[in-house]
Amino acid sequence: MVLNSWKADLPADLVAKVEKVDEKIKDHLQLIDEQVMYNQQRLLSLFRKHRVAEEDLVGSTGYGFDDMGREKLEAIFADYFKAEDALVRPQLISGTHAIATAFYGVLRPNDTLYYMTGMPYDTIQQVIGIVGDNPKTLHEYDINFDYTPLKENGKVDYDSVKEKLTTDDSIKVVAIQRSRGYATRESFVVDEVREMIEFVKEYAPNAIIFIDNCYGEFSETTEPSFYGADLMAGSLFKNAGAGIAKGGAFLVGRKDLIAQAAAQLYAPGLGKAEGPTWGYQRDFYQGVFMAPHTTGEAIKGAIYTAALLEELGMDVSPKWDAPRTDLVQTVTFGKPEPMIKFCAAIQHNSPMNAFVDPVPSYMDGYEDQVIMASGSFTEGSTIELSSDGPLRPPYCLYIQGGLSYAHVKLAVTAAANEAFYKENK
Repeated sequence: MVLNSWKADLPADLVAKVEKVDEKIKDHLQLIDEQVMYNQQRLLSLFRKHRVAEEDLVGSTGYGFDDMGREKLEAIFADYFKAEDALVRPQLISGTHAIATAFYGVLRPNDTLYYMTGMPYDTIQQVIGIVGDNPKTLHEYDINFDYTPLKENGKVDYDSVKEKLTTDDSIKVVAIQRSRGYATRESFVVDEVREMIEFVKEYAPNAIIFIDNCYGEFSETTEPSFYGADLMAGSLFKNAGAGIAKGGAFLVGRKDLIAQAAAQLYAPGLGKAEGPTWGYQRDFYQGVFMAPHTTGEAIKGAIYTAALLEELGMDVSPKWDAPRTDLVQTVTFGKPEPMIKFCAAIQHNSPMNAFVDPVPSYMDGYEDQVIMASGSFTEGSTIELSSDGPLRPPYCLYIQGGLSYAHVKLAVTAAANEAFYKENK
């Protein structure tokens, strides 16, 4: 049958597994479609409310004064995330940059940045100054860092967190990392984050609650900012840009905290009033409008990936039928060789640089060698299908993104064939 020609060269056993997976996951995919519809309706209503027009897409140059399109876009972000204000700028080049901008904006010497969700991931460790030998770290500015390890089950150790919050008066910012980063623990669903926020408000009511929301936007029908988070960061070349935005990041939260972050990003006295948007505005608007749909496609791809690789005997997290709160799907290989081979197979089934073999190497911001497949149209775009991971035990590959469910399904199935079947012939 022509419609199934993509399966023609696959082993019969793999085809049978794909068909079994298709039947098993179909109801879960329908639930994701319903979630997409809800989030899309909310965004559409905000575009109408703020009277977005063609002239808002033009962008500004020079200082960027009186950029009405920028102001409307930030109002849409603030409204969608139920926050007082937003900073949505091309000058924020990544999620890590947005997070660093927030920290430098609100923290002062002798303040403590405290992570209640365990040690943050590699690039944030570099910002803090606990790894690497970089200038301008938080440590260099006498800003303290502390964290509470998660329990063995990957959940928050509330007893230890309570002790920290009630005995350390220097804690200025309590940080919550929603996604797993390069850890093996589960990402935290929004209901779990809400519980964390409520806990901090009870025991440290004056602390600023910061959410690292990267990979999480539009993955559920609610966001952590709905429940009283003070400041939250995300990237525009992850979920919120839908593969259309070529860069940029955002912060949403309390108006006074956004003002401090803007002063850090630009200069005191300038703040949000400046910041040209050049030719980015059309991509930013279209990207966020498409974000619910594209995020849904990526999540459906992650569900399929988990289900198929489980059928092949792999250790995956989350399981295919577990609640989804971000784009990240992990596969544990236990040793480096099969991890590298599977990552290469993803690269070979990408639209860009499919002829390239990824090689483990050291990257800025990471302590270990990293293997990465990313045949994306935008460099580093993790809303597009990619896979990566540090070469360290337990040798987990982090598969994420996908502009369309169809591409994820084609690529992951072909990668499974290349990694699990061809080697046995």
